[in-house]
Amino acid sequence: MTLDLLSDALAELDPGEGDVETAELVVSDDVLVKLFALGPGAELDPHEHADSTNVFHVVDGTVTVVRDDETEPVAAPGVVLNERGDVHGARNGTDEVVAFTASLCPLPGSG
Repeated sequence: MTLDLLSDALAELDPGEGDVETAELVVSDDVLVKLFALGPGAELDPHEHADSTNVFHVVDGTVTVVRDDETEPVAAPGVVLNERGDVHGARNGTDEVVAFTASLCPLPGSG
């Protein structure tokens, strides 16, 4: 048994060009950690969480993070804080699959 929730989940995801695949790594009463694998050219559409903080951890490759009207490439290992209400998303501008986790706390409707 391993305590690492990431490696097995990463091995299961293999998105093609333009595709986004996900896996839930942690789901509890107050936190969600989700893995996103983006194929070349894929995008996670910008969105916001009014009542939750969202933290991206780039774990493989370089993810272009979108926040409000700004974009910034963030290479693994990288961490991006998206405060409550920030409009944020991500895209893959490379020819390889890239991956990041997104941690959401608290979950909407908890607490």
